[in-house]
Amino acid sequence: MRIFGIIPARGGSKGVPGKNIKLLNGKPLLQYTSEIALKSQYLTTVILSSDDNQIITVAKSLGIQVPFLRPEEFAQDQTPTIDVIIHALEWFRNHAIFFDAVCLLQVTSPFRTVEFLDKAIEKFIASGCDSLVSVQKVPHEYNPHWTFEVNPEENLKIVTGEEKIISRRQELPDTYHRDGSIYIMKTEVLLQQHSLYGKSISFIESPPEFYLNIDTVADWEKAEQMIKNREK
Repeated sequence: MRIFGIIPARGGSKGVPGKNIKLLNGKPLLQYTSEIALKSQYLTTVILSSDDNQIITVAKSLGIQVPFLRPEEFAQDQTPTIDVIIHALEWFRNHAIFFDAVCLLQVTSPFRTVEFLDKAIEKFIASGCDSLVSVQKVPHEYNPHWTFEVNPEENLKIVTGEEKIISRRQELPDTYHRDGSIYIMKTEVLLQQHSLYGKSISFIESPPEFYLNIDTVADWEKAEQMIKNREK
């Protein structure tokens, strides 16, 4: 299976200015993701998609291919990630290069390992599903069977639609949320359904010790603390 690895990293980050190439423990944040992507035994091609020349220069120094400069129309605050991926796929299709699947790796999840990435790809292939996402278990206090929304009468109703709430924690089913570390999907699902997920979604649970999604200064500080803890 030919799998396309894409690392999106546009300029103009607002939560943490310049975060994609900001040094984290002496390494550009981008380097954490690029290293594991290049070491994967399953990714046929790995590229960076960016509109920023500084980020592109750093990416090239790390050995990541940057075959094009991302057009401004695909580098806005509200640009959906799927549009960025499809733009990259179409660039390769125009050069007669085709892929069976796409693996999206976001720079903001720096602590995943190559072993975990390859395990996720193996599970995706074996599952035959349209997609696979990495997830974290939802803590029981936030389980959707224990959460509410407001109905038209301004009263609470259980989000899941059940009439009676599950009373015991031990009876709650496991629920999960996407953690942003890994997304894998069939190319045909992206192009034909315009979806990152399709109709069947496999999953892999990320080890909690490397779960982090850097969007804010507080997240960055947490990343620094996680590194210090590991060094101890």
